[in-house]
Amino acid sequence: MIGALPSLITSRSRRTLIGEWWRSVDQVTLSILICLLGAGLILSMASSPAAAARLDYANPFYFLYKHAIFVGMGVFGMFIVSLFDAVNARRIAVLTLVGSFLIMLALPIIGYEVKGATRWVRIGPLGLQPSEFAKPAFIVFAAWMFSIRKRDPNVPAVAIVFAAYVALIGLLISQPDFGQSFLLTLGFAAVFFFAGLSLGWLLVMLGISVVGVVAAYLTLPHVRARVSAFTSPNTADSYQTDKALEAISSGGFFGRGPGEGTVKYSLPDGNTDFIFAVTVEEFGFLISVILIFLLAALVIQTFRNALRLNDYFCQLATAGLATLIGMQAIINLFVNLNMAPSKGMTLPFISNGGSSMLALCFTAGLILALTRRRPGAYQYGR
Repeated sequence: MIGALPSLITSRSRRTLIGEWWRSVDQVTLSILICLLGAGLILSMASSPAAAARLDYANPFYFLYKHAIFVGMGVFGMFIVSLFDAVNARRIAVLTLVGSFLIMLALPIIGYEVKGATRWVRIGPLGLQPSEFAKPAFIVFAAWMFSIRKRDPNVPAVAIVFAAYVALIGLLISQPDFGQSFLLTLGFAAVFFFAGLSLGWLLVMLGISVVGVVAAYLTLPHVRARVSAFTSPNTADSYQTDKALEAISSGGFFGRGPGEGTVKYSLPDGNTDFIFAVTVEEFGFLISVILIFLLAALVIQTFRNALRLNDYFCQLATAGLATLIGMQAIINLFVNLNMAPSKGMTLPFISNGGSSMLALCFTAGLILALTRRRPGAYQYGR
């Protein structure tokens, strides 16, 4: 289907904005994204009835319809963002960072609590989590600051970025949201590494992270409970991960068949954080490996494009955004396989979750915008 589009678009709209977009956008990345979003809709159809039954919703496909709406909104937003050039994409990211930061500051007043954490704000009928949008926006901001530093070493870019990082981490911890704090730190460390900056600054970041983890474990009961459930499953409540492992083991190589899963009805968050376990139960190990391959292909293709870009800012930002997506996928898979403590993190482009889906599509839009083929953008032709 995608292969038939180029001739249609270029023949009817050679000089239109959409025609130029189609010729310049990385079609491999776009195709992988469409495959992932399509897979997410199929897996949402599989997981929605169980989630609706647990929460006593009359419509078994309530979460599928909700997911489809957010996918539609996300794809539209991704397309709009991908139309921008690198400069305007950067401006959109910086404005998003400022807006997310201000909303996070106001969360104690305008936010509402879910499961003991005040992370969400209601905008009309939608409940959005501003920290989801702050992550990719901060990565782009950090890449911009480091590119300025390369042009002019006298600019205190590293200090500015660190100040923004500490402020964001402080707001995330106050919610509390240690999962997003951890992911933001990984993405920031990756941009630091790609920029080739001082090892001393990385050690400072590592020190801040260690202190934060120890403080969270000592002062927050729910963090201590999650770590204990991971390290000592026989003495702590590990119901979610036990059910996830049961679902995975019952799926086998080919799965029980679409709609035939049974463990998913007793698996909390089977449509969000643990959708991979539902995938294995119903579609088996083979399809699950293909899903992982698609996620890996997206990250690899993005890194491949980043390495070929001429612009230093675009290189750093693209690589940092790819790292953000890749690390989120790895953390989610590790949690599903009981290789890491539960963190409440979605599987990119697959899990239900309005804020996560919109933010990931925003991230994908930035990647598409920064990697578009423009005169002088790449070191050599394809």
